[in-house]
Amino acid sequence: MPELPEVETIACGVQDRVRGDCIVAAWFGSHREPFKNPPASQAAGLQGRAILTVHRIGKHIVFELGSADGDTPAAKRCLSRPDNQAEAQWIVHLGMTGRLLVTSPDGPVAAHTHVRLSLASGLELRFVDPRRFGRLEFRDLRRWPGFNAPGAEPLTIGPKEFAALFRGRRLAIKAALLDQSLLAGVGNIYADESLFRAGIRPRRRSARLTKAELERLRLALRKVLQRAIRLGGSSVSDYVDANGARGFFQLEHRVYMRAGLPCRRCQTPIRRIVVAGRGTHYCTKCQQ
Repeated sequence: MPELPEVETIACGVQDRVRGDCIVAAWFGSHREPFKNPPASQAAGLQGRAILTVHRIGKHIVFELGSADGDTPAAKRCLSRPDNQAEAQWIVHLGMTGRLLVTSPDGPVAAHTHVRLSLASGLELRFVDPRRFGRLEFRDLRRWPGFNAPGAEPLTIGPKEFAALFRGRRLAIKAALLDQSLLAGVGNIYADESLFRAGIRPRRRSARLTKAELERLRLALRKVLQRAIRLGGSSVSDYVDANGARGFFQLEHRVYMRAGLPCRRCQTPIRRIVVAGRGTHYCTKCQQ
């Protein structure tokens, strides 16, 4: 499943290519699983909207949508005005195998393409999801509040707020990091990599970590996420960015999916266990 760095990479790539564009037509497939509200209502809500911004919230990609300029929005590119306020949102969760691609209309259409949005610029935005675990939602902001992630943002959370998330919790620290109601966007890859860099074993009980250990973990998590974003995320499965390019952070993984291989720091074989139902990788020597 794409995690924070992958979702951030995709959101930034889509933002660079479609910000200020206008949705002139929307096609939705027949499979119901990806749609949190009916595809016909999503298509009707999206058509004729100007794309003001595209950004990440947690593991979600949020399109902020406004009114299209002019009397015939289908006839031209719709550059957003400074006074154009968001009236709606299109919220995309990629699930395990979801992809957002910006392409030309005549580009080959991948199997399991569930949405095609035709843009006034001549580009096309597509949502592809072979396993159909992704979710799409259209939200009219005149009737419903804007989307917010349930947990804190790991890239900006401060020391006191971070420590407070784990105070008194009996959960293993790896399980706590994966809890989206605590931290939004952290998944299996970056939990393992951050715990390694912080020198903390994944089964340690959250409440027993010292303030110094929690601060090491906060800084390690932020550093790992920032580095992964710079490298375009981790392509360990079928993840690609909005242009179809793979990421490179998997080349810098120190423990994730390296079970049995020597630790890059001490040469001890990396061990794999299961925590909170997830495969978990760590070094028995470097992590205490």
